[in-house]
Amino acid sequence: MDSRSPKALLQSPDLYLLAAAGQAADAVACIKPIDYIKRCLDDVGFPEEHRWIFPVIKGASAAGLASARFSPGLARLTAVLLTLYFSLAVGFHVRARDLRFNFAAASSLLVFYGALAVTGPPRTDCSCAESGSAAR
Repeated sequence: MDSRSPKALLQSPDLYLLAAAGQAADAVACIKPIDYIKRCLDDVGFPEEHRWIFPVIKGASAAGLASARFSPGLARLTAVLLTLYFSLAVGFHVRARDLRFNFAAASSLLVFYGALAVTGPPRTDCSCAESGSAAR
């Protein structure tokens, strides 16, 4: 496979690390939501008493994405769950008729994480299972 192909890019552990950094930064920004995030959540009518969940979700997703090199299954599961998360975010924006920049951002991230979920990072093989030494 050509290393410059879209699939190779989507499977790159470095791309997963970059996405993890973005999720980690977003988690920090959600701890005490910066004004931009607070306004976005207000616009879609997300209740303030439940906003504590965002740093948790985003922090956990950062850890899951960062695991792409040593646990590709966990990284792919994280991409699947982020696809679900951004599907809900897009739905919140549609329901609120908030079809501006934040809708476009959520939609773009939905497509991005959907693509990661479909392709997944490269799988690592355990040579110990092939040699039969794992059963001993």
